[in-house]
Amino acid sequence: MAQACIGFSTTQRSLCPVSCPQQSIQLLQRSYISSFPSARLPRAQLIFLSKHRASYAPVRCSSNSSGDGESNRRRRPDYIPNRIDDPCYVRIFDTTLRDGEQSPGATMTSKEKLDVARQLAKLGVDIIEAGFPMASPDDLEAVQNIAKEVGNHVDNDGYVPVICGLARCNKADIDAAWEAVRYALRPRIHTFIATSDIHLKYKLKKSRDEVISIARDMVAYARSLGCNDVEFSPEDAGRSDREFLYQILGEAIKAGATTLNIPDTVGYTLPTEFGKLIADIKANTPGIKNAIISTHCQNDLGLSTANTLAGAYAGARQVEVTVNGIGERAGNASLEEVVMAIKCRGIEQLGGLYTGINTQQITMASKMVSEFTGMVVQPHKAIVGANAFAHESGIHQDGMLKFKGTYEIISPADIGLKRADEFGIVLGKLSGRHALRTRLLQLGYDLNGKELDVVFQRFKAVAEQKKSLSSEDLEALISDEVFQPQVIWKLGDLQVSCGTLGLSTGTVKLIGPDGEEHVACAVGTGPVDAAYKAIDSIVKVPVTLLEYSLTSVTEGIDAIASTRVLIRADHGHSSTHALTGKTVERTFSGTGAGMDIVVSSVRAYIGAVNKMLAFQVGPRSQISNKAINVPA
Repeated sequence: MAQACIGFSTTQRSLCPVSCPQQSIQLLQRSYISSFPSARLPRAQLIFLSKHRASYAPVRCSSNSSGDGESNRRRRPDYIPNRIDDPCYVRIFDTTLRDGEQSPGATMTSKEKLDVARQLAKLGVDIIEAGFPMASPDDLEAVQNIAKEVGNHVDNDGYVPVICGLARCNKADIDAAWEAVRYALRPRIHTFIATSDIHLKYKLKKSRDEVISIARDMVAYARSLGCNDVEFSPEDAGRSDREFLYQILGEAIKAGATTLNIPDTVGYTLPTEFGKLIADIKANTPGIKNAIISTHCQNDLGLSTANTLAGAYAGARQVEVTVNGIGERAGNASLEEVVMAIKCRGIEQLGGLYTGINTQQITMASKMVSEFTGMVVQPHKAIVGANAFAHESGIHQDGMLKFKGTYEIISPADIGLKRADEFGIVLGKLSGRHALRTRLLQLGYDLNGKELDVVFQRFKAVAEQKKSLSSEDLEALISDEVFQPQVIWKLGDLQVSCGTLGLSTGTVKLIGPDGEEHVACAVGTGPVDAAYKAIDSIVKVPVTLLEYSLTSVTEGIDAIASTRVLIRADHGHSSTHALTGKTVERTFSGTGAGMDIVVSSVRAYIGAVNKMLAFQVGPRSQISNKAINVPA
């Protein structure tokens, strides 16, 4: 039997069951139905809403002044693929490693994907969509490694994430997905096919009946392999005919689908539309009580988070998100935004909805994904942007000094971030390891052992040239040392000459994978170009430089320079795009930091080359790398 939603008492701030008069329940039901006419809120949520709607007067979302991210989280319901025993619980399905990696230049190596998956498990996401195994043999192996390690690590509370692989509706894709995820304790296959008229006409060139038949057969095939957890997505559901959606979703449930994902693939719908779509599906799909409804919202109109929350309020109990909101085109619903919105407003506005996320791991997850993908988080990004907890206006600063709740609805500590200025530590050349580690912890980095030693050495070297190091300087050093790909080629020495009197030249010494030193000299249009050409002559892997950007980390002539480059191999690493089925060439990003702009630029270039070389695509699997058409 489903348990009632339990929420915070508005007087004692403790967990307690609540109750309310029948007339209040009816009033709230009418209010909800006015927004989504075809849906009804579960009675447990109505009781919760009625109790807290008028009496709860929040000033700040933080419920965690102690800093213990575990103490205030409610118990996660036992995992059952096609149902959730607590009607208030929302599963978090993270697709950073699949949809997020489809962002241009966001390619990650297998090791980086495994590191991100470990961090997602620390976050406590319910499902990790680890990739599209059919894309390439390397993708299959990366998902397989995640399934074997992360998918088998059970914590003290019995939590272990579901490991999911994406597959188009054809047997080859589903075979690859199952081969990748079957080693996990909780494996899932996620298969999809387009359902909107525009996709049926121009992309699939198939009738509705043909698409229903394919969907039904492929869901059944996935179940026949021994996978008891199958998710089905009607691609472009936001623009699909409702009656057709009800029909194909009903057939998918009959065939064994346990989760029905409703994608707003092109970010077309508005929150009221998407909420009503979820409510209508819940009310009209045959057998819907035997499956979980999920959302997947793209951000083309900047509404992905709003649409996701509207879908959850209307009855979806799984939401698909990515860290930092990365993904195709304008990206996806942001994990941190959706999770913190539910944490912040779930009590009094969303009927008591909650998640199992340990929000204190958000900052580290955001930084890790940003560094590995090379996709910088915009400063004004909600929750994790550099300015999210910054206050420059005099009026705001005055209010913050008097009471933080005047201008902050979320405590930085809730996402694992501490303000450095609260501790009074100024880092310089006389600072020791303990002071450095303390500041790094404040910034969300928990480093020990060799990683801390490496960063400390770089910190000391920079501190000799710079009076004091800011938080931004430290983050640049972290990026340059900790979040780097597997070291294949290492910079030994660098010497350049340039100016108006002659040609620019660059001499580079690299230490190869065998430990031998290699030296080359080249001429270029400038010192960076000359150094890059010298590197190319040593590595002997032709690449094209697609993007180059150089920024100053802080103000001042002694500022650290941060460089980002994007490269593509001329005889490249190809993969199959999940949605289009076309073969695409992968691109690789690299970042570097240093007091010298040429050194910073060279570090970034070597980092990108190392990532490309570490991304091995070889005959480790019998799965073909060629695009496969949807079966007839």
